[in-house]
Amino acid sequence: MIGCGIDAGSRAMKVVLMEAAGRRVIASAQADQQPDQKGLAGELLAQALRTGGLKASLIARTVATGYGRQLIEQADTVITEISCQARGVTSLVPDARVIIDIGGQDSKVTYLDSRGVRDFAMNDRCAAGTGQFLEMAARRLGIPLLELGTAAASSRAPATITSMCAVFAETEIVSLLASGIRQEDVAAGILRSITQRVASLGTRGMSEPVVFTGGTALIPGLEEVLGRTLGMPVTVPPEPQLTAARGAAILACEMIAPRSTEADRPRPVRS
Repeated sequence: MIGCGIDAGSRAMKVVLMEAAGRRVIASAQADQQPDQKGLAGELLAQALRTGGLKASLIARTVATGYGRQLIEQADTVITEISCQARGVTSLVPDARVIIDIGGQDSKVTYLDSRGVRDFAMNDRCAAGTGQFLEMAARRLGIPLLELGTAAASSRAPATITSMCAVFAETEIVSLLASGIRQEDVAAGILRSITQRVASLGTRGMSEPVVFTGGTALIPGLEEVLGRTLGMPVTVPPEPQLTAARGAAILACEMIAPRSTEADRPRPVRS
């Protein structure tokens, strides 16, 4: 049997199919968001099933998370992204204590302890601390989003972005470029600006390990800038854009059947 996790995020939808017995990811699929949530979820489910060589009848439980979770008609259960992110991240980094997720429309800092989520903070009122801000900034610089970090890495004097509003920050970026400030220095200033906004959410105190998730975690070098801003190392898990969908799939598997501890024990290696 298979557990399915669907993360209907603000910028993209992700699907993860997981083997219920062994908690092994079988297949995944993702695409940019569309108005038709049900249709997109169906397309991605079909794509993931084809990738895994599976039949839809094997899916025993589906959990949806993310902004659009209530619109996913294929879901049996909906669970918040805070809980799903925590389960997905701790399955990859068991001792994680902080999760930083810079999403398309908000940024979240989730605090964990040995029992799970203990607290969280969210910035959902200003685009200046979100992935949407980074997309806008990349467009103004005339470079692909995933090349922001590469450009910033060659900066000799990072520009200062002072505006706390995304609209004013965009105007400031244009003015900096028009005044002759190097593209690389503006890029470095942009990354430093967004990490400072995220760090301001950490008023409850951060402790290691810190895990960085979401599509923005795929930007090379951004985790290093974030680590310097926080004053502690930051870990990016494999496929950071899928951690919430992965957590939803884990929770779906737990609803199917409890995990077999005997099956999970490592087998001795025979020489």
